[in-house]
Amino acid sequence: MIDDTLPLLDLHRHLDGNIRPATIWQLAERNAITLPTANFEEFIPYVQVQHSEADLLAFLKKLDWGVAVLKNLDDVKRVAYENVEDAFNAGLHYVELRFSPYYMAMNHNLSITDVVAAIIDGVQAGLKSFNIKINLIGILSRTFGVKQCQLELEALLTFKDQLVAIDLAGDEYNFPGELFVEHFKQVRNAGLQVTVHAGEAGGAKSVWQAITELGATRIGHGVATITDQQLMTHMVNNNIAIESCLTSNFQTGTVNNISQHPLKEFLNFGIKACLNTDDPAVQGIEIKHEFEVAQKILHFSDNEIKQLQKNALAVSFLSNNDKATLLSNQNT
Repeated sequence: MIDDTLPLLDLHRHLDGNIRPATIWQLAERNAITLPTANFEEFIPYVQVQHSEADLLAFLKKLDWGVAVLKNLDDVKRVAYENVEDAFNAGLHYVELRFSPYYMAMNHNLSITDVVAAIIDGVQAGLKSFNIKINLIGILSRTFGVKQCQLELEALLTFKDQLVAIDLAGDEYNFPGELFVEHFKQVRNAGLQVTVHAGEAGGAKSVWQAITELGATRIGHGVATITDQQLMTHMVNNNIAIESCLTSNFQTGTVNNISQHPLKEFLNFGIKACLNTDDPAVQGIEIKHEFEVAQKILHFSDNEIKQLQKNALAVSFLSNNDKATLLSNQNT
């Protein structure tokens, strides 16, 4: 199924959506934070989707306990380090980890800038322990509004040389991309790439706006793109990629059934779609599971699986030299 001559990538993977339940439990105990139950097994449904949620916002609430226990910067460094370890153990060769520093800082009034620094430190420590390549994407968490996103952006741009891109994530429906045009002018002026969550809770219009006004070259989820053939053609002609996340789109209610997911149609149309996890710890899945889902439920052929892998490498925010190195490492 997965082609071992090609590297395995995960380009849409939330660091703050991949905090281990056991780590949440341990940090809560250490930091004297009361959890909703005194039994670990009973706690799992609070932080991990069991079947599917009513909508995106219900899904996102599952992430809240993970950041609620981050009382100090050492806690932040720990979860960053564990994210590198988890990615390595999943068999990944390259990962783009994205995170919202304000979301991780807000519960205990940590400095947003210090949280970014702690994430970078934790990831760097992980890279010394595990043979994997990682780049970081900063998130502007639209759920908290325009002003907070500006503070978040300023903290992220302090470390722009340690980031490859900025993302817009969170409540797409109530905080549309039109509110963040000025933010992404700053992002592009800083020389960073742009990926935007769009077409998940919003329609095809949201995807258009992300591309034409925010400057996105990759769209996170982008499920609603399937409703607009003109948009799909525009994405092919302008090399705009879609970061697909099958299990996540079912769990958020974006698709009613994975069998209805448009990923195969995107691929057949010529869009550079790739396959990703989203929030592995919250979903209880890993990258190889997603490829199994693509093959068993969406009936992807081995060649189509290979194309997903090729697309991920092609649209990654790596330099051409790094892409060539990653590819050659698989064949030595």
